Amino acid sequence: MTFGFAPSSAASLSTSAASAHRVLEPAEWAAAGIPLLRNPREVVSGLHARHLPGPATAVVAVLDPDERLRASASFVRRPAPADGWMFRNALLAQLRRVIPHDLRRRTPVRTAVLLYCRDGDARWTEEDGAWMWGLRDACTLHGLRCGAYITLTRDGWQVLGEGRGGRRPNAGSAPEPFDSTVIPPAPPRTGGAASEVLRRVAAR
Repeated sequence: MTFGFAPSSAASLSTSAASAHRVLEPAEWAAAGIPLLRNPREVVSGLHARHLPGPATAVVAVLDPDERLRASASFVRRPAPADGWMFRNALLAQLRRVIPHDLRRRTPVRTAVLLYCRDGDARWTEEDGAWMWGLRDACTLHGLRCGAYITLTRDGWQVLGEGRGGRRPNAGSAPEPFDSTVIPPAPPRTGGAASEVLRRVAAR
């Protein structure tokens, strides 16, 4: 699979417009020094099997330094204009629900990654840019390293900004077995401002 750009209005966004919508362009994301996943397919397969995401479902996960899953949560995005600030708030609410922050550490040791299942192909869209902005900001506010942003479509999965991807799992594939020894997510809590904008799906 190749990394490219989807023909959309995002390609013609001015710098000020992109900033107003809190969107990261692919070049900005690539320059941010996002750490590479050692085994992205294993991470994607594990999150897919655990959450079975459908279209417009985001799965945020926290990995330890050995790339083991420590916590994860999934939620569905309601139809609305893509806005990184709103995505940031939703991601931060989920992170606070499933794992304590690391703000007391001088250097982050855990990494948050985001898997987003959507329609279309794997090329970058303005919505992806908003998720990238939201993930980066949520990680800063929770004391985590900002990790990979991964799209899951009918064509397969793609780590945006890296050019790595595969055909399975995909948005329509059956779940594959995953390591049951990882720590499961904490029970869901209700309430909060983010729940007014995004309908959460219980983490499996």
